[in-house]
Amino acid sequence: MRTTFMANSATVDRKWLVVDAEGQTLGRLASEVAAILRGKTKPTFTPHVDCGDNVIIINANKIELTGKKLLTKKYIHHSGFPGGIKARSAQDMRATRAREMLERTIKGMLPHNSLGRKMATKLHVYEGAEHPHAAQKPEAYTLRG
Repeated sequence: MRTTFMANSATVDRKWLVVDAEGQTLGRLASEVAAILRGKTKPTFTPHVDCGDNVIIINANKIELTGKKLLTKKYIHHSGFPGGIKARSAQDMRATRAREMLERTIKGMLPHNSLGRKMATKLHVYEGAEHPHAAQKPEAYTLRG
């Protein structure tokens, strides 16, 4: 009788991938990176195991948004105190906190539990073209879309 292969932490083979965000659309880039972090692009995907790869995103400040989202999309944060709601437009976020904008988008596409938080630690976002992970020998990754 054949048994189904179930990955575990000992059998997972992780790679380092570099994704260039220059000229890419925010949602399309984020959904593909979330799938890589989760491990869904691998034939050994197991839902209850963190089997994804490490992803480095460069040029986060050059990400694109379609339509009027740059002006109308809002990023909302609440301090927890009465009247403590803060909102920033996507244009503000891209200009000042492009890294946070990408991280929030990708983390929202991962599972909302301890496994998703563990997957999110493998995401490394940089606003410029430089990154300090040359020792890991990352491979360039081109998006499918």
